[in-house]
Amino acid sequence: MNYPTEAVLKDVLNRMTLSPSGWRGVFSAGGDEENPGEEPAPVYCCIAAAAAAVFADYVANLPKHRPQPCECTAKPVIILGRDTRPTGRIIADMMIRSFLASGCTVRFAGIAAAPEIMAHARTAFNAAPDSPKGLPLGAFCYISASHNPIGHNGFKFGLDDGGVLEGSEAAGLIEAFKNYIAQPDPIGRIRFLLEKAGEDAVRQVYAESEKVKQESLEAYFSFCRKVIAGEGAETVMQAITEGLKNFPLGIAVDFNGSARAVSIDAELCRSLGLGFRGINGNPGEIAHAIIPEGDSLESCRRFLEELHAKDNSFVLGYMPDCDGDRGNLVIWDDGKNAARILEAQEVFALACMAELAQLVWTGELPPPDAPQTALPPKDAPKAAVVVNDATSRRIDRIANAFGAAVFRAEVGEANVVNLARKLRKEGYMARILGEGSNGGNITHPSSVRDPLATVFAMVKLLTIQSGRAGNGGKGLFEIWESLKTSVFRDLPLKWKDAAQKAGINPVKPEAAANILRDAEQTLTLAAIIDSLPPFYTTGVSAPEAKLQVTTSDHALLKDRYQKIFEKEWNEKKEQLKLRWGITGWEACACNGTMELRNLSRFGGAKSGGLKIVFTSAGCETAGCKGSEAEKAKNETAFIWLRGSKTEPVFRIMADAEDPALERELIAWQRAMTAAADTGN
Repeated sequence: MNYPTEAVLKDVLNRMTLSPSGWRGVFSAGGDEENPGEEPAPVYCCIAAAAAAVFADYVANLPKHRPQPCECTAKPVIILGRDTRPTGRIIADMMIRSFLASGCTVRFAGIAAAPEIMAHARTAFNAAPDSPKGLPLGAFCYISASHNPIGHNGFKFGLDDGGVLEGSEAAGLIEAFKNYIAQPDPIGRIRFLLEKAGEDAVRQVYAESEKVKQESLEAYFSFCRKVIAGEGAETVMQAITEGLKNFPLGIAVDFNGSARAVSIDAELCRSLGLGFRGINGNPGEIAHAIIPEGDSLESCRRFLEELHAKDNSFVLGYMPDCDGDRGNLVIWDDGKNAARILEAQEVFALACMAELAQLVWTGELPPPDAPQTALPPKDAPKAAVVVNDATSRRIDRIANAFGAAVFRAEVGEANVVNLARKLRKEGYMARILGEGSNGGNITHPSSVRDPLATVFAMVKLLTIQSGRAGNGGKGLFEIWESLKTSVFRDLPLKWKDAAQKAGINPVKPEAAANILRDAEQTLTLAAIIDSLPPFYTTGVSAPEAKLQVTTSDHALLKDRYQKIFEKEWNEKKEQLKLRWGITGWEACACNGTMELRNLSRFGGAKSGGLKIVFTSAGCETAGCKGSEAEKAKNETAFIWLRGSKTEPVFRIMADAEDPALERELIAWQRAMTAAADTGN
C-alpha cells in the first residue's frame, strides 16, 4: 500500500464527519462520491486502521459499562460487519488486521445488515451465570455510510447493548481518535499495526466468518420476533399467523443490492405466512440511488404493481438503504388502482399508531376512554413517544388519542434513542420512537431503525382484527377508530375542505363505522391512512427544504433570523389570524436530548434545531386532558430550521393542518432564512 503523508492524513480527518451516528467520508479513490470502484483511497485505509486501534483501546479500558460484580476477560472481542459498498471489503481487511494487532479477538460476520450486527452484539456476550471466565469485553464495529452515495464509507461503534455509542462515550472516542492522529508519526504507528497482524490469524478470522454470519442471523431472527411482539410475545405472533390464514398478505422488496439481501427478511416473513418477493437481491449490485426516498422508491412501486396484477394479496413494499437500518414504504391504493410511495412522515405516523394500539390490545396500556372507578395506582404505566424535532405534529394528535406523551430531541437517531432510555428510567413506557422526518421507526427493545419493524407494524394493523385472530376484543385499527374521535371532534371546516382538495378523507366520528370492515371485507392501508389526522409537511428531499448558506456561525444566523421573524410576525399576524386562526407563537429549540420551550433568544438554539410553533386561541379538538394536552391541541403548525453539521446548508421545513398553509409557511421560512444568512 502507498502510505499517505501525515499532512494528507490530517487534512482528510478535518473533512470527515465524526458523530455518534457514524464516522463518514468519501472513501473512493479520487474523492468521487459516485465512484463504484472497490479500491479505497490509501489514506482511508489508514483511517480505518487507526479507528480500529482507538476503538480496541477504548473497549479494553472501559469495563465500567459492565454490571457489577463482573469478571471480564482481558482480551476484547469485536464483532465486525459491513454493508455492500464496494470499498467495504478492503476497509474490513484493514480493520481486522488492526484489531488483531491491538490484542482483540475478531469475529467477522461479513456482509450483514446493521440491525443484524447490533442484535448479535446484544446476545453474543451474555455468558452463562456459572461461566468460570465471566463475561468478555464485547463490542461491535460496523462499516457503512448508511444512506450516503456509493463512494462514501465509514464506521459505527457500539458495545454489547446493541446501540451505537452516545453522549460522552461517543465524544470520548472521537476525541481519542483525533488525538491518535495528532500524535507524532501517526503513519508509522499505523504501518506498524498493519504489518504486526499475523497472516495465520487473519486467515483464521476469514475461515470462521461463515459460522459467525450464521450466529448473527440466528440472533437477529430471535430478536426481531421480540421486537415485533413486545410483551405480547406469542399472543401477537399467533394473531398475525391466524389473521394471515384467512386474509393473506404479500410483501414486495427492492433490496437494491443492500446488506438486507443476505439477512433474515425472506425467512422471517415466510415463517409467519406472508408472501415475499424481491428484486435487486444480489448484494453489492446497487441498481439506483441508495437513499430510500422519492424516486429511489419508484422501482419498488412498479414491482409492487406487477405483483399485485398477478396476486392481489401483494399490497405492501419496502426499500432499505445500503446498511438496512432504514426503509420506506410503498402501498397498493385501491382508490387510485395503483401503487404509491408513502411520505416519510406518513410511514412513521402509521407505525406509531400501530404500536400504541398494540399496547392497548395486549393490555399493557389502558385505553384513555376506560372507565375510571378509582384513582390510578402510582405504578400505572405512562406511555411516551419519542421523536426528533422535525417530526410532524400529526404524531401529537395520534399520541394524544392514546393518552401518550410526546417528547422531542434534536435530529439524529442517537439523540432519540438516548432520550427514550432516559424516559424509561423515569418510569415511562417508550415502545416506539424515531425520526418522523426520515421515515422508519425504532421499536423497543431495539435501539436502531429497522425496516422489518416498520413492515410488521403495517402487517399487524392489517391482520390483528376482531373476529379474525382469535381475539374477542377489538383489532388494532378498531382500537384506533374508537379512540381517535377526540382527535377529529369538531374538526374545523378549513381542515375538511383542504383535506378533500388534497384527496384525503378526514373521517367524522359519526362516520367511523364506515371505515371498519367486517369479516367479509379487506381493510386497506390507504383507508387507514385516510383515518389519520390530516397534516402536510415539507419532505426532507424536496428542493425547498434545503438552503445553501454562507454563515458558519449557526447561533449568529438564528439571532439575525429572530429580528426578521419578529418584525414580519407583527406585519402578518392579523392576516394569519383571519385566514388560518393563528393567534400566537412560541420558539422552541432542541439540542441533543434537551428541548427548550419559550426560547427568548433564538441564538440560544446554537447548532440545534429551532422551531416556531404557531398556536390558535380556541380548542378545536376537544377531549384532551391535562394542561400539556390542552396546550398541544392548540399548536396547529410550525416552521423549523437546523444547520447541517457536515455541509454549508440549512434544512428547513413547515408543518400544518392545511396544504395551502404549509406552502405559505415554507416560502416564508425560506425567505427569512436566506435574509438571515445575508444579514439583510
